[in-house]
Amino acid sequence: MASVDELHQPGKISGESTSERTARVQAAAFRIRHHALNMGEVQGQGYVGQALGAADMFAAVYADQLRFRADDPAWEERDRFLLSTGHYAIGHYAALAEAGIIPVTELETYGSDNSRLPMSGMSTYTPGMEISGGSLGHGLSIAVGAALGLRYQGSDARVYNFLSDGELDEGSTWEAAMGAHHHQLGNLTAMVDINALQADGKTDTVLRTEPVTEKWEAFGWYTQRVDGNDVGALLAAFDNAAAQAAAVGRPSVILCDTKVGRGVPLLEDREKAHFMRIEEHEWQLCREQLTAGFEGKAAR
Repeated sequence: MASVDELHQPGKISGESTSERTARVQAAAFRIRHHALNMGEVQGQGYVGQALGAADMFAAVYADQLRFRADDPAWEERDRFLLSTGHYAIGHYAALAEAGIIPVTELETYGSDNSRLPMSGMSTYTPGMEISGGSLGHGLSIAVGAALGLRYQGSDARVYNFLSDGELDEGSTWEAAMGAHHHQLGNLTAMVDINALQADGKTDTVLRTEPVTEKWEAFGWYTQRVDGNDVGALLAAFDNAAAQAAAVGRPSVILCDTKVGRGVPLLEDREKAHFMRIEEHEWQLCREQLTAGFEGKAAR
């Protein structure tokens, strides 16, 4: 059991200014992106674009919002983070390493035989991975059950569910959304990565889901839509969601517009970006572009 000093509490650090808090989470997002590139290089391919695009979301949750104990991932009082999109595991592993839940050195085993870090997330393998990812559309249903169960137990733990915009194609997602509102799960926050891309092509050509904000509002959720690559906007949205949180109340959803490959210009406009194949000589260039962009932002 970890000591109280090792408990990660949500919210800003005492005495921390808004700009310091934002810079801290931006730095965590940079490291998550860097880890994701290193993992991708192990296989030479993968869902690198999604990890880069969602890194700010992962950083906002793990560096600022989630209550957990790094050396006790099954701690009963932890907040739950459910990765519905199992193929985003590369980004989640990077966040788990940044949080100290898994060793950074273990990231080198990503996708390898006998690794605890398979290419699609599995709760039976990875510490801190709450559910296994496979067919999309299951995560929010599980999150509803978890949030309801925690309330019955009298726990003040919160549940966060990470979804993709492609999952909004699934009827099970909307059934779960109705269930969350019906049970007034104020301890549930969903976040949707809206990168406008899925395996079969652009999201709006596969199945148009807009106006997505109005849909969530109609389902009774406290709804916010932000630039998911703007850390300041993300933190404000999470703060607003936290202010809404209660044992009984409206569930919250944060719709995050992101860009696949964010932070690495070489990858941001690459075709066939859902599953990227990156040439051997390009990986170091990607890291250099990422570092240059981060250092340039920090200098301003």
